[in-house]
Amino acid sequence: MHDLDEWLEQAYAPAFRTACLILRNPADAEEAVQEAFLRAWRFRSAMPPDDGLRPWLYRVLVNTCWSKLRKERPRRLAGAEVGWHAMEALPAREPSPEAVATTGDVARLVGEVLAELPEHLRVTLVLRYWSGLSEREIAIAIRRRPGTVKSRLHEARRRLAADPRLGALVDEAAEGGA
Repeated sequence: MHDLDEWLEQAYAPAFRTACLILRNPADAEEAVQEAFLRAWRFRSAMPPDDGLRPWLYRVLVNTCWSKLRKERPRRLAGAEVGWHAMEALPAREPSPEAVATTGDVARLVGEVLAELPEHLRVTLVLRYWSGLSEREIAIAIRRRPGTVKSRLHEARRRLAADPRLGALVDEAAEGGA
């Protein structure tokens, strides 16, 4: 991809959504995405062709987010983060299950439960379900073996399934559908 305008048009919104879910703050996410795109563009000669481009970009983005999390952890622990209600501001490509889930009480609850996951599990889950990367692409993006990605996804899903707040949502949906 050698046309910057086309590349930004296609990849910016999904990258921003991903960064918001990782960093839990739209302002930090905007900064991280801009920094990641600048880094990626600066090193565009190293970009892999076609199928390798997306996981490569997400590797740059995830590394940028992790750097930001490490650098700003004291501020976040002091309670300065915006919170998951900011997910409502995420841009959507079209109405989809993910877009619908980013509004209202369900989104807030899912966001709270997701925020409680350890970073390595949350990032893997976000890349899979919100960014749509395959397990192979996630392995490239986070520089881990595919087996590690599988085990992280399994553990993240297990923790989400065990959370009583999400269990209550499933129970409510089952009662409403019966």
